[in-house]
Amino acid sequence: MVAREGRTNQRYSANGERLVTGIVPLSSDKYYVLLIGSSRRGGWVLPKGGWELDEATAQEAAVREAWEEGGLVCRVTYDLGMIPEMRPPQQVTAEAPRAAYHFFEATVEKLEERWPEMHRSRQWMTFAQAEVALADRPELLDALRRSTMRR
Repeated sequence: MVAREGRTNQRYSANGERLVTGIVPLSSDKYYVLLIGSSRRGGWVLPKGGWELDEATAQEAAVREAWEEGGLVCRVTYDLGMIPEMRPPQQVTAEAPRAAYHFFEATVEKLEERWPEMHRSRQWMTFAQAEVALADRPELLDALRRSTMRR
């Protein structure tokens, strides 16, 4: 039970953007979204990470990231589409290159008691709470707003 690390197997677009996939993990009644504690910046995020070369689809990568980061076993219900990079140019660095995000909506079927990145917390939030928590991450806020979560 180990999380993948590094960018050796990372996929990039023809434009050099890092291909990142993510999940908007909803409760079965769609009243709550499960956010994950950020490992780098503090605060809350949606589970997301790089699409790797050995993964056939972005969806497969997104489901893996949800499990690694939050111990989520989930079923993808919708493709929320591509979300472009929204960071200002000064925030794009060699360590944090431009990214293209592909998000999926999923229903959480189970929360594992043990998962690779157990140092990260997880918390169910309403739409309004999640909007506040993700306010400084426009790409994540866009994914949340594209979901069918009850508002």
